[in-house]
Amino acid sequence: MELLFLIHCITGIDIAGDVGSVYFGPNHPMKPHRLCMTHHLVLSYELHKKMEIYRPHKAYPVELAQFHSADYVEFLHRISPDTQHLFANELARYNLGEDCPVFENLFEFCQIYAGGTIDAARRLNNQLCDIAINWAGGLHHAKKCEASGFCYINDLVLGILELLKYHARVLYIDIDVHHGDGVEEAFYFTDRVMTVSFHKYGDLFFPGTGDVKDVGEREGKFYAINVPLKDGIDDTSFTRLFKTVSYGHAECVRFVKKFNLPLLVTGGGGYTKENVARCWTVETGVLLDTELPNEIPDNEYIKYFAPEYSLKIPGGQIENLNSKSYISTIKMQVLENLRCIQHAPGVQMQEVPPDFYIPDFDEDEQNPDERMDQHTQDKHIQRDDEYYEGDNDNDHNMDVP
Repeated sequence: MELLFLIHCITGIDIAGDVGSVYFGPNHPMKPHRLCMTHHLVLSYELHKKMEIYRPHKAYPVELAQFHSADYVEFLHRISPDTQHLFANELARYNLGEDCPVFENLFEFCQIYAGGTIDAARRLNNQLCDIAINWAGGLHHAKKCEASGFCYINDLVLGILELLKYHARVLYIDIDVHHGDGVEEAFYFTDRVMTVSFHKYGDLFFPGTGDVKDVGEREGKFYAINVPLKDGIDDTSFTRLFKTVSYGHAECVRFVKKFNLPLLVTGGGGYTKENVARCWTVETGVLLDTELPNEIPDNEYIKYFAPEYSLKIPGGQIENLNSKSYISTIKMQVLENLRCIQHAPGVQMQEVPPDFYIPDFDEDEQNPDERMDQHTQDKHIQRDDEYYEGDNDNDHNMDVP
């Protein structure tokens, strides 16, 4: 089985907008630097030698507008930290501010992670891989016309729209602690996408949606599956529920992989950087059928994993508020909703839209000062030396924050 791993610019290449070096601001919980840590863990376990590395394109504005409103995309394109004070009304309209701040190279950041998920879907569609991973993606809260919950562009919706060009139905499974509200909302009225979300619910926990009674509407009725959980859910209860409805985190990935269907895996939330890197590395190993030693090999970020230096996350002592009766009730409600689905929906034949939109331009007619320089062109090419470790690693002499 060929595995495609989509990860953009988290080596030491000097690129503005590098996903791993994006800075949301002081004290902001979103830390894209977790991607750098994941990258080095993957290298240290030599998982990169078992998969194809692909550098995706940066999504064009017109591609982002396949879901998002054109005015919202255009505003993201032109807003900057230096000019945001001029657009107080627009910032409020598009929900940009404390949770979703305007930072340097915001739009390029969106283009990069969204382009990764779009390209992942396209490669699956064209049978160029069986599994595609984009740990930089998974920003599931963004809405059609506004940012939400640290998410600006909903790459998941864009990826699903690509998959629907070639597949009659798509199953979206969300195991983030927060409800996948943006994706559910986008497909709430269709039976071609089933959204399944396992999440914490209640006590005003963000985003406050995802009740078990929210099942979709019109043609999409019963195609939205919500499994609301309380604090402290343990691995055994979670995996049992997951297996019943659709298997902690890595077991879910292992379970879905067994179906041998085209699979797109993305990142998402997670704000303790070292634990996110651990989780995503373990799941990369699962997708590669590779058992990883618990002792983390030496790498550029080894100090972050002290004092245990172990892949397994030390267990906490959080009380499990999910009683057996509560779990049983939720399971019964979800299964009852699933029983209301009579059969797989039919899909009429229609012309498949093109995969790529690339604006036409004549290089000879371009302003010489505005032409794409060689450094920019190199961003789109996987270099032979980009994923080496040790003395050949581009990050070897990079200062670690």
